[in-house]
Amino acid sequence: MRQLLICFDVDGTLIDDTVFIWQTLHDAIATDPEERRAWEKAFWNKEITYAEWAQHDVDMWRRKGVTRRDLMQYLTPLRPMCGANDALNALHDAGHVLGIISGSLDIALDRAFPDWKTLFRHVFLNHLIFNEQDVLMGVRATSYDIDHKADGLREMARRTGFALTDTVFIGDHFNDVSVAELAGLSIAFNCKSDLLARVADVVVDGTDLRSILPVIRNAARQD
Repeated sequence: MRQLLICFDVDGTLIDDTVFIWQTLHDAIATDPEERRAWEKAFWNKEITYAEWAQHDVDMWRRKGVTRRDLMQYLTPLRPMCGANDALNALHDAGHVLGIISGSLDIALDRAFPDWKTLFRHVFLNHLIFNEQDVLMGVRATSYDIDHKADGLREMARRTGFALTDTVFIGDHFNDVSVAELAGLSIAFNCKSDLLARVADVVVDGTDLRSILPVIRNAARQD
Protein backbone atom coordinates (compact mmCIF):
# COMPACT_ATOMS: atom_id res chain seq x y z
CA MET A 1 0.00 0.00 0.00
CA ARG A 2 1.31 3.43 -0.91
CA GLN A 3 1.78 6.15 1.66
CA LEU A 4 -0.47 9.20 1.31
CA LEU A 5 -0.48 12.78 2.53
CA ILE A 6 -3.93 13.11 4.11
CA CYS A 7 -5.12 16.61 4.99
CA PHE A 8 -8.19 17.61 6.93
CA ASP A 9 -10.40 20.61 7.40
CA VAL A 10 -11.28 21.16 11.08
CA ASP A 11 -14.67 22.78 11.78
CA GLY A 12 -17.44 20.37 10.85
CA THR A 13 -14.92 17.75 9.70
CA LEU A 14 -12.69 16.86 12.64
CA ILE A 15 -14.74 18.80 15.19
CA ASP A 16 -18.49 18.49 15.75
CA ASP A 17 -20.86 21.07 17.28
CA THR A 18 -19.65 23.97 15.15
CA VAL A 19 -19.79 25.00 11.50
CA PHE A 20 -17.26 27.84 11.79
CA ILE A 21 -15.37 28.28 15.07
CA TRP A 22 -15.13 32.04 14.56
CA GLN A 23 -18.93 32.29 14.52
CA THR A 24 -19.19 30.05 17.57
CA LEU A 25 -16.84 32.30 19.56
CA HIS A 26 -18.41 35.54 18.38
CA ASP A 27 -21.78 34.26 19.57
CA ALA A 28 -20.38 33.14 22.93
CA ILE A 29 -18.50 36.41 23.50
CA ALA A 30 -21.55 38.42 22.34
CA THR A 31 -19.76 40.77 19.97
CA ASP A 32 -21.64 43.29 17.86
CA PRO A 33 -23.27 41.44 14.91
CA GLU A 34 -23.30 44.55 12.73
CA GLU A 35 -19.57 45.13 13.21
CA ARG A 36 -18.91 41.47 12.46
CA ARG A 37 -20.88 41.69 9.23
CA ALA A 38 -19.12 44.89 8.25
CA TRP A 39 -15.66 43.33 8.47
CA GLU A 40 -16.86 40.19 6.68
CA LYS A 41 -18.32 42.29 3.87
CA ALA A 42 -15.08 44.29 3.63
CA PHE A 43 -13.12 41.07 3.14
CA TRP A 44 -15.40 39.63 0.46
CA ASN A 45 -15.34 43.02 -1.30
CA LYS A 46 -11.52 42.79 -1.27
CA GLU A 47 -11.21 45.97 0.81
CA ILE A 48 -9.16 44.20 3.51
CA THR A 49 -6.95 41.10 3.52
CA TYR A 50 -7.75 37.82 5.23
CA ALA A 51 -5.16 38.61 7.92
CA GLU A 52 -6.75 42.01 8.53
CA TRP A 53 -10.19 40.43 8.78
CA ALA A 54 -8.89 37.92 11.34
CA GLN A 55 -7.22 40.67 13.35
CA HIS A 56 -10.36 42.83 13.36
CA ASP A 57 -12.38 39.88 14.64
CA VAL A 58 -9.85 39.17 17.38
CA ASP A 59 -9.78 42.88 18.30
CA MET A 60 -13.51 42.61 18.96
CA TRP A 61 -12.78 39.81 21.43
CA ARG A 62 -9.90 41.74 22.97
CA ARG A 63 -12.19 44.68 23.75
CA LYS A 64 -14.14 42.22 25.92
CA GLY A 65 -10.95 41.40 27.86
CA VAL A 66 -11.04 37.75 26.81
CA THR A 67 -8.44 35.33 28.20
CA ARG A 68 -7.38 31.90 27.02
CA ARG A 69 -9.31 30.40 29.93
CA ASP A 70 -12.45 32.20 28.80
CA LEU A 71 -12.09 30.89 25.26
CA MET A 72 -11.51 27.33 26.43
CA GLN A 73 -14.63 27.62 28.58
CA TYR A 74 -16.66 28.85 25.62
CA LEU A 75 -15.45 25.86 23.62
CA THR A 76 -16.32 23.28 26.28
CA PRO A 77 -19.23 21.87 24.20
CA LEU A 78 -16.91 21.05 21.28
CA ARG A 79 -16.36 17.36 20.68
CA PRO A 80 -14.31 15.40 18.19
CA MET A 81 -16.43 14.22 15.29
CA CYS A 82 -17.80 10.74 15.92
CA GLY A 83 -15.03 8.21 15.25
CA ALA A 84 -12.42 10.92 14.67
CA ASN A 85 -9.86 9.60 17.15
CA ASP A 86 -10.19 6.07 15.81
CA ALA A 87 -9.89 7.26 12.20
CA LEU A 88 -6.88 9.49 12.84
CA ASN A 89 -5.04 6.82 14.81
CA ALA A 90 -5.76 4.20 12.16
CA LEU A 91 -4.40 6.42 9.38
CA HIS A 92 -1.37 7.43 11.45
CA ASP A 93 -0.61 3.82 12.40
CA ALA A 94 -0.88 2.81 8.72
CA GLY A 95 2.05 5.12 7.96
CA HIS A 96 0.20 7.93 6.25
CA VAL A 97 1.27 11.54 6.85
CA LEU A 98 -1.48 13.67 8.36
CA GLY A 99 -1.95 17.41 7.95
CA ILE A 100 -4.48 20.17 8.57
CA ILE A 101 -5.44 22.97 6.20
CA SER A 102 -8.15 25.03 7.83
CA GLY A 103 -9.43 28.49 8.69
CA SER A 104 -10.14 27.29 12.22
CA LEU A 105 -8.20 28.22 15.37
CA ASP A 106 -5.51 26.28 17.21
CA ILE A 107 -7.48 26.65 20.44
CA ALA A 108 -10.30 24.56 18.95
CA LEU A 109 -7.86 21.70 18.37
CA ASP A 110 -6.51 22.17 21.90
CA ARG A 111 -10.03 21.67 23.24
CA ALA A 112 -11.13 18.74 21.07
CA PHE A 113 -7.81 16.95 20.45
CA PRO A 114 -5.30 17.64 23.26
CA ASP A 115 -2.69 15.40 21.57
CA TRP A 116 -3.12 16.86 18.06
CA LYS A 117 0.53 17.90 17.79
CA THR A 118 1.62 14.25 17.92
CA LEU A 119 -0.74 13.24 15.10
CA PHE A 120 -0.28 15.93 12.47
CA ARG A 121 3.01 16.56 10.64
CA HIS A 122 2.06 20.03 9.36
CA VAL A 123 -0.78 22.30 10.45
CA PHE A 124 -1.93 25.36 8.53
CA LEU A 125 -4.58 27.26 10.51
CA ASN A 126 -4.97 30.42 12.59
CA HIS A 127 -3.01 30.72 15.84
CA LEU A 128 -4.12 32.98 18.69
CA ILE A 129 -1.48 34.98 20.58
CA PHE A 130 -1.64 35.42 24.37
CA ASN A 131 0.58 37.30 26.82
CA GLU A 132 2.12 35.82 29.97
CA GLN A 133 -1.16 36.34 31.82
CA ASP A 134 -3.02 34.44 29.05
CA VAL A 135 -4.82 37.58 27.95
CA LEU A 136 -5.62 37.53 24.24
CA MET A 137 -3.31 39.83 22.28
CA GLY A 138 -3.71 39.00 18.60
CA VAL A 139 -3.72 36.35 15.90
CA ARG A 140 -1.19 34.88 13.50
CA ALA A 141 -3.42 34.36 10.50
CA THR A 142 -3.04 31.46 8.12
CA SER A 143 -2.12 32.13 4.52
CA TYR A 144 -4.12 29.09 3.44
CA ASP A 145 -7.86 29.51 3.82
CA ILE A 146 -10.72 29.64 1.29
CA ASP A 147 -9.31 29.85 -2.27
CA HIS A 148 -5.76 29.59 -0.90
CA LYS A 149 -6.31 26.18 0.66
CA ALA A 150 -5.09 24.73 -2.62
CA ASP A 151 -1.83 26.67 -2.15
CA GLY A 152 -1.62 25.14 1.30
CA LEU A 153 -1.83 21.65 -0.13
CA ARG A 154 0.86 22.45 -2.69
CA GLU A 155 3.12 23.77 0.07
CA MET A 156 2.49 20.82 2.36
CA ALA A 157 3.17 18.38 -0.47
CA ARG A 158 6.42 20.23 -1.24
CA ARG A 159 7.54 20.08 2.40
CA THR A 160 6.78 16.38 2.75
CA GLY A 161 7.91 15.30 -0.71
CA PHE A 162 4.57 13.96 -1.88
CA ALA A 163 3.28 14.22 -5.43
CA LEU A 164 -0.13 15.88 -5.59
CA THR A 165 -1.51 12.62 -6.97
CA ASP A 166 -0.67 11.05 -3.59
CA THR A 167 -2.61 13.61 -1.57
CA VAL A 168 -6.05 13.33 0.04
CA PHE A 169 -8.23 16.15 1.35
CA ILE A 170 -11.30 15.77 3.55
CA GLY A 171 -13.61 18.75 4.08
CA ASP A 172 -17.21 19.79 4.48
CA HIS A 173 -17.92 23.31 3.20
CA PHE A 174 -17.59 25.90 0.42
CA ASN A 175 -14.12 27.02 1.53
CA ASP A 176 -12.83 23.50 0.77
CA VAL A 177 -13.70 23.61 -2.93
CA SER A 178 -10.37 24.89 -4.26
CA VAL A 179 -8.31 22.30 -2.43
CA ALA A 180 -10.77 19.52 -3.28
CA GLU A 181 -10.27 20.31 -6.96
CA LEU A 182 -6.48 19.95 -6.57
CA ALA A 183 -6.09 16.92 -4.31
CA GLY A 184 -5.39 13.50 -5.77
CA LEU A 185 -8.44 12.28 -3.85
CA SER A 186 -11.03 14.61 -2.37
CA ILE A 187 -13.68 13.48 0.10
CA ALA A 188 -16.72 15.58 0.99
CA PHE A 189 -17.60 14.47 4.52
CA ASN A 190 -20.59 15.74 6.52
CA CYS A 191 -21.04 17.98 3.50
CA LYS A 192 -22.82 21.35 3.73
CA SER A 193 -21.98 22.67 0.26
CA ASP A 194 -23.61 21.55 -2.97
CA LEU A 195 -20.59 22.83 -4.91
CA LEU A 196 -18.16 20.81 -2.79
CA ALA A 197 -20.30 17.72 -3.27
CA ARG A 198 -20.13 18.22 -7.03
CA VAL A 199 -16.35 18.68 -7.26
CA ALA A 200 -15.33 16.05 -4.69
CA ASP A 201 -14.28 12.61 -5.91
CA VAL A 202 -16.27 10.91 -3.17
CA VAL A 203 -19.14 12.06 -0.94
CA VAL A 204 -19.31 10.26 2.41
CA ASP A 205 -22.67 10.69 4.12
CA GLY A 206 -23.17 10.70 7.86
CA THR A 207 -21.06 12.04 10.70
CA ASP A 208 -18.85 9.07 11.59
CA LEU A 209 -15.33 9.89 10.39
CA ARG A 210 -14.43 6.20 10.34
CA SER A 211 -16.54 6.03 7.18
CA ILE A 212 -13.66 7.58 5.20
CA LEU A 213 -11.30 4.72 6.03
CA PRO A 214 -12.44 2.26 3.31
CA VAL A 215 -12.18 5.03 0.70
CA ILE A 216 -8.62 5.84 1.72
CA ARG A 217 -7.60 2.20 1.98
CA ASN A 218 -8.83 1.63 -1.55
CA ALA A 219 -6.88 4.66 -2.80
CA ALA A 220 -3.73 3.46 -1.04
CA ARG A 221 -3.95 0.10 -2.82
CA GLN A 222 -3.93 1.74 -6.25
CA ASP A 223 -0.65 2.36 -8.07
